[in-house]
Amino acid sequence: MTDQKDFDPAADQPANPDAEQEADNDGVQLLTPAPKRGIAKRLRDYFLTGVVVSAPIGITIYLTWALISFVDETIKPLIPARYNPETYFSLSFPGLGLLIMLVLLTLLGALTANFFGRTLLGYGERVVARMPVVRNIYKALKQIFETVATQSAGSFRQAGLIEYPRQGIWSICFVTANTNGEVQARSEVDLVSVFVPTTPNPTSGFLLFLPRRDIVILDMTVEEAAKLVISAGMVVPEWQHNPQKPFRKLRSGEVERS
Repeated sequence: MTDQKDFDPAADQPANPDAEQEADNDGVQLLTPAPKRGIAKRLRDYFLTGVVVSAPIGITIYLTWALISFVDETIKPLIPARYNPETYFSLSFPGLGLLIMLVLLTLLGALTANFFGRTLLGYGERVVARMPVVRNIYKALKQIFETVATQSAGSFRQAGLIEYPRQGIWSICFVTANTNGEVQARSEVDLVSVFVPTTPNPTSGFLLFLPRRDIVILDMTVEEAAKLVISAGMVVPEWQHNPQKPFRKLRSGEVERS
């Protein structure tokens, strides 16, 4: 006979949901406790947890140190011995080359900001403009860096949702700027330039020109949206709906800046 206290009289099912059922030779169902996790599985889980915790920290430190070492190895040999503090001390100064590079770039920016610097820069650009292949490379790189420098406060400061690649399928996008020039002039609607990143590498993607009304602006930051893209949707930022703040789309001429 079966033990009645182990069964739920209402459903005729085991009262313990973690228990497993087995049948003996008489066809009577017996209850056996669920197996516990073995030590090997525990050690595996601990190992994976350690990898998840340490890998981002280790990779960040490694990349930072590699960048500092690369700049130091490039800049330090150019420093005259009498101006190099390592000549007078028996110590190495990591990051000295990076510091010197930052100072030199700042001085270069200050130099080109005055009349003499602008004149010299204009003369150099006219020389480069006469070189068939070099001028195309220079113009493209200059336009990219000028765009990043002048619009750093507004570029990639908004994350949004658009229906892409077809209606009914939604993709994360980054609003870059109000569309201008010939692209906007030849369109009958107000367009916005957006960047649709790919997964898991958000540095590649697609440039789209969409009607402003088709973009749904998200509350999450660009960094949170990038994490969502990189993790293929597994790292979802926390969000609480505020009834006082309804879902909104961009208004005419608006590209929000955070």
